[in-house]
Amino acid sequence: MNNLTISNSLTRSKDLFKPINPKKISMYVCGPTVYDNPHVGNARSLVVFDLLYRVLNKLYGKNNVTYVRNITDVDDKIIEAAKQKNVSIEKITNDVTKIFHQNTKDLNCLTPSVEPKATEHIKEMIDMINSLIKKKLAYENKGHVYFLISGFKDYGKLSNKKIDELVAGSRVEVSDLKKNPLDFILWKPALSDEPGWESPWGRGRPGWHLECSVMSEKYLGKEFDIHGGGLDLLFPHHENEIAQSCANNSSKILANYWVHNGFLTMKKEKMSKSVGNIETITEVLENYNGQVIRLALLSAHYKQPLDWNNNLLEQSKTNLEKWYELYDDKDADADISEIFSLLLDDLNTPKYFAKLHDLYNSAAKGDANKRKEFNSACRLIGIFNEKKEALTQKKKDQSKIDENYILTKINERINARKAGDFKLADQIRDDLLNKGIIIEDKQDKTEWKYK
Repeated sequence: MNNLTISNSLTRSKDLFKPINPKKISMYVCGPTVYDNPHVGNARSLVVFDLLYRVLNKLYGKNNVTYVRNITDVDDKIIEAAKQKNVSIEKITNDVTKIFHQNTKDLNCLTPSVEPKATEHIKEMIDMINSLIKKKLAYENKGHVYFLISGFKDYGKLSNKKIDELVAGSRVEVSDLKKNPLDFILWKPALSDEPGWESPWGRGRPGWHLECSVMSEKYLGKEFDIHGGGLDLLFPHHENEIAQSCANNSSKILANYWVHNGFLTMKKEKMSKSVGNIETITEVLENYNGQVIRLALLSAHYKQPLDWNNNLLEQSKTNLEKWYELYDDKDADADISEIFSLLLDDLNTPKYFAKLHDLYNSAAKGDANKRKEFNSACRLIGIFNEKKEALTQKKKDQSKIDENYILTKINERINARKAGDFKLADQIRDDLLNKGIIIEDKQDKTEWKYK
């Protein structure tokens, strides 16, 4: 019996995962809005749900798991970014999507089963809006169509908020066109220079919340197993998804399990573009291998906040380099049921990593079986996807020091030591260290490596 447990925001408890159909596991995760380069806060969600996807694949078989992650390629943020950069909407969405895909590859995230784009599903969105209007759950006003919050009695169930206690906040559009300040947009008019599609309410474009409801239903059905995303999406985005989907389908459930990863912080403050305390994934990749970043993002439990800093990255780098000492490029298929069980407890990566360290220590002492187990356990969480040389090459690329120069300086240092000039020898060693080169003296020879 599979005993996977997941922290479920809907029930506010850790629940045993019981799929609707064990032969057809379904998961939808909110993907990027492609207006700017993804930052490491976005990367955490990518890596967390990639890990969950891997766990589900191992439990139920890859062919029995459908993972949908959308791309939002029409949005106010995209339009504004295009205007600021003086480029076309198409260029900015294509460029950012390309960078996003490269970033996911660098982080060794598996490709989702389906990756739908919002602009490819406009017809279905118009159909859902029409359906909601006919059921008197939405209304049109001057080309705008709003969802009627008062028509859905369970609004606030996910976020544990009550309608009469909610106040229109920064992410809620306040307008005289609304019957209730909390009513949210389903369709909005488009200006002549903005992307738009013809509809019964005039030329316009869909609301953000509607996009995910339509795409999840198309590929996973009216009810599915897991809906995931960052904690910042819980309200109002996910709450609104539930409202419009359940109201339209006369159902109580959209997804049985709502999973949210915690924030990435920098100096204990939430990382966000609006605050300006961000690092893009691409920027971090200039200095660290994607596996290092992946390890760092998984070092804390996914529900907890994680403070992003160089110490975290350096520790992950040190661990990875140490672990790679036992890397085996053969496809080790060892029995890892014991360590795997730790991930079944709500993706408990801290305990998993502690066990990895234990396996490493046993394997380092010559236990061949533990070495196979260690390699298999590393691959399960998405590391050891490259040979050790790839890590070395990364360092080499960063160093920008010609190897002939390094060897020349080592010979100079050897000669200086032979001549008794230890001050010069130490100076050469320190200069190389400042350039990212570590010198190690071993019996009858001197070896070097990248820092």
